[in-house]
Amino acid sequence: MGSHSHSHGQTGTHDHQHGHSHGHGHGHTHDNIDWATMIPDLQRDDAMSAEANAEIARRLIGLIPARTEPTVIDIGAGAGGQSVAFAHELLARGGGRLVIVDVVPELLEVAQQAVKVALAGDDRVRVETVRADAAAAEFGAGLPAADLVWASRSVHHLPDQQAGTTRLAELLRPDGWLALAEGGLAMRCLPWDLGVGEPGLQDRLLAQREAGFAQMRTDITDSTPMPYGWNVALSRAGLSAVTSFSVLTDHPAPPAPAVRDSVIAWLSGLSERVGDRLSEADRATLATLLAPAAETYLGAREDIYILGATTVFLGRR
Repeated sequence: MGSHSHSHGQTGTHDHQHGHSHGHGHGHTHDNIDWATMIPDLQRDDAMSAEANAEIARRLIGLIPARTEPTVIDIGAGAGGQSVAFAHELLARGGGRLVIVDVVPELLEVAQQAVKVALAGDDRVRVETVRADAAAAEFGAGLPAADLVWASRSVHHLPDQQAGTTRLAELLRPDGWLALAEGGLAMRCLPWDLGVGEPGLQDRLLAQREAGFAQMRTDITDSTPMPYGWNVALSRAGLSAVTSFSVLTDHPAPPAPAVRDSVIAWLSGLSERVGDRLSEADRATLATLLAPAAETYLGAREDIYILGATTVFLGRR
């Protein structure tokens, strides 16, 4: 979804992102999303974006000078897909320290478990979890200085995105890098003409998701506009050598079973979230596409796929 496919790495498959919150209530966040209920979706996303996550980890860990034992902080780690990729990459270079940060205790637990499984008992990568809200003034207090700070689609959930970016930049050691996954291209997964309803359904769904994102930003208490791009935000946070790169998530048709499941989960989640904004005709089309017993069931088609792009903006302290 353009500048804010809320999502995991991003296949852009889900309109979610790992939240950051006042810790009031049960793991709810500034965006009022109950992230704990989304764990299965986040895990499905991680599986779909595993290759993209691995490439991101390789490129970012590769920026850290070999002489240092790296400290990597993953802010808003969701179900831990990118943390797992960082852990593998840290192992490949001999070890390091990985600090997983989230405000939702259930997500911290799931992410830590995913990394533990990936490391299979190898203790050269030390893993820690910290419950913290990236919007809080005292946010950095419990965190070590880092060679790499990573945040995937979490800064856009903070009331003041520039202040959030600057706060993350302050966690860096000299010569450390801040990398933000923001923007990219929304996931595509459907043919234009599905043979049911009016063609172009996916474009209409994504347009409504954009509108929903704008509404989510508006509804955040003390929401502050950021009328410029993420590279500018990194520069204003005092970082240099600011640049970006993009990675694809690409699962072509015909779809493997996991791709089918992911597309169905994406479409049902999206239809729940934007349903009331859609025309009656589009709502009826979605119902027939998502009914497993119907001849029109999307999950039985050979022409669904996943294609998305994640853009990573980065800068050095």
